[in-house]
Amino acid sequence: MRVAVVSDSHLAAPTPWFEDVYARYLAGADRLFHCGDHTGYAVWTYLLQHPGFEAVAGNTDGYDLSAELPAILELDLCGLRTAVTHGWGMRQCLAARIAKALGDRCDLIFFGHSHAAEDVRIGDTRLINPGSLSPGGSLALVDMMPGSGVAAVRFITL
Repeated sequence: MRVAVVSDSHLAAPTPWFEDVYARYLAGADRLFHCGDHTGYAVWTYLLQHPGFEAVAGNTDGYDLSAELPAILELDLCGLRTAVTHGWGMRQCLAARIAKALGDRCDLIFFGHSHAAEDVRIGDTRLINPGSLSPGGSLALVDMMPGSGVAAVRFITL
């Protein structure tokens, strides 16, 4: 299974660049997660066309969008207890704070907020931040296998 993970798009509405990234990297994924800070409601509604799309609210998402989205999404992905969240507070030591808050109940966490691509293991929890879905930023493509979890993580520089 291919999982596309994005975060921090910070767009009021989809642009031609955003639509090209969607067609090129996101549309073909089995699952698509946005870790918050879509910023515009129109970005979220555009991504709803993906049949495997789910998202969480970020700190710059407007009230109308934040009211639609959870702060944390928890689900099972290929046998891994998985969470999707945006993140909070200062960008320094963000992965460690998230692991401390959610790691006891998660094997895998997708998060954003820092705009920096990261793939780190803290204790028994793997944390993956796709970076910022913006020109010069990045996204993550995560290949997963049932029963064995994450097979590969590839960051795509945009």
